[in-house]
Amino acid sequence: MAAGIKAYLPRLAVILAIAAFPLIPGVPEFWVTLGGYIGLSSLVAVGLVLLTGVGGMTSFGQAAFVGFGAYTTAVLTTKFGFSPWATLPFALLSTGLMALLIGVVTAKLSGHYLPLGTIAWGISFFYLFGNIEALGRYDGISGLPPFSIAGHALIDARVIFYPIWIAVLIAVVLSENLLDSRMGRALRALRGGSIAAESFGVDTARAKLAVFVYAALLAGVSGWLYAHVQRSVSPSPFGIGPGIEYLLMAVLGGSGYVVGGVLGAGIVTVLKDQLQNILPKLIGTGGNFESIVFGILMVATLQLAREGLWPFILRLLPKTADKIIDAAAVPLEHRTPPERGQPLLVVDRARKTFGGLVAVNDVSFTINGGEIVGVIGPNGAGKSTLFNLLTGVLEASAGEIRYRGERLDGLPARGIAQRGIARTFQHVKLVASMTVLENVAIGAHLRTRPGVIASMLRLDRREEARMIAEAARQLQRVGLGEHMHKPAGSLALGQQRIAEIARALCLDPALLLLDEPAAGLRFAEKQQLADLLSRLRAEGMTILLVEHDMDFVMRLTDHIVVLVFGTKIAEGTPDAIATNPQVLEAYLGGVE
Repeated sequence: MAAGIKAYLPRLAVILAIAAFPLIPGVPEFWVTLGGYIGLSSLVAVGLVLLTGVGGMTSFGQAAFVGFGAYTTAVLTTKFGFSPWATLPFALLSTGLMALLIGVVTAKLSGHYLPLGTIAWGISFFYLFGNIEALGRYDGISGLPPFSIAGHALIDARVIFYPIWIAVLIAVVLSENLLDSRMGRALRALRGGSIAAESFGVDTARAKLAVFVYAALLAGVSGWLYAHVQRSVSPSPFGIGPGIEYLLMAVLGGSGYVVGGVLGAGIVTVLKDQLQNILPKLIGTGGNFESIVFGILMVATLQLAREGLWPFILRLLPKTADKIIDAAAVPLEHRTPPERGQPLLVVDRARKTFGGLVAVNDVSFTINGGEIVGVIGPNGAGKSTLFNLLTGVLEASAGEIRYRGERLDGLPARGIAQRGIARTFQHVKLVASMTVLENVAIGAHLRTRPGVIASMLRLDRREEARMIAEAARQLQRVGLGEHMHKPAGSLALGQQRIAEIARALCLDPALLLLDEPAAGLRFAEKQQLADLLSRLRAEGMTILLVEHDMDFVMRLTDHIVVLVFGTKIAEGTPDAIATNPQVLEAYLGGVE
């Protein structure tokens, strides 16, 4: 407990320093005003940390959402006589609805199309704000009333400073709470690829849309505050230029760290103010030369410190306490294992074509409950394609795949995970920056239900404790207990493969699909893996594995399916396969 409190002392010191800043004798009002603007930018940057740094969705258009919040309160207060405080729900509503509409389309984009899309709607809304008569066109709306409390106007910079930073503090706390939750892990899992996240039940489209709307809402709050601090609004602060600056704040401070967004906002806001004074004097003419410096700074950050500046500061602070594991947490519910010896998964003439290429050619086989089945074959035999058909990554061109009598073909990966089928990957898909424990806990995503709001308000602590305890139990089960608090990227490749198995076990699967689990393992590690899989079989779990290590497969499996060029050429017990002439000729090196 004392260690945990000690870890939070630096944050408490920062909060107290911010609160005391306007009260320090001799601090010019200009710097207090600048501190307020840092707070306004921090709200947007914190949202971008979650959207871009955590969710992996680059956005250049957040300034437009600031504009929605600002213009909503400007219209309501100047034209309809609303109190500035009363307009906050309406500012959030308009911003949220617009973010929802835009996000439904934009969040589906990937690669370079996503940032291009955000640039497009960022520019569009800038010109929209400037051409609507009711919004004052490019002259904007002036004469907004200031915030007031008990009839006292909050005009003084030293007074309005506090509402701004209270909003920042609330945003930081809510965002940190969100990341430290089931939904937060789902968001961070997106950086490991949508296929991995979907395979453990994460609704990636919904997760992306949720973080997109949340980031927009923080920007809307910033715009709402800005409008009544500035007492006027016009399109210029809501264009693509400010949108780029907001993104720079998130990247420079630390794109994966909430507090990094605040740090980046402070650096960029102060730097911009100073450069606007210094550069014209150095160059001898006026102009927005600070944009050139910001461009250089962005490139330098991406080249030299891709995680931003906050990680460097973290090294100087006391180490954050390891995540607490509640041994008394109520275990998560377990599913009923399949009946041993009865058909569990039936593959009937499964076929997959890519144009004229037949990758899987009418393959049929059955997996019975409580057995370990191996799929072998040379490179290019169609093993990975078959594996992806079974897990919903690819859709079969023909044939049927039935699990417990229910057809799986046509279901997405998330739907297959919901039915109790878990998998690992040929190429490890862990989020390197997350701890091993957090990565494994993603596997239990479907076994609890807390959502975004519950996570932000920390109403999910009971369920969170159950998920973390389950993840810790599975790591102990596979022999990685002593590594659970380490970053996943620090593990050796073999250990990462074992961690993937622990993550799959967190789903509490009835059928476990392993894609080359022994690859990269040393001999002793392979022995430990074989012992683990044998124990799982004894407990009633059914396992299908794709593997190249023939000694490993022959010693462990009950049944083997052999593929060559997408076609099944043999099926049977390990002893039968080891003496099958076709298999020996095609895969095991010939009869000789």
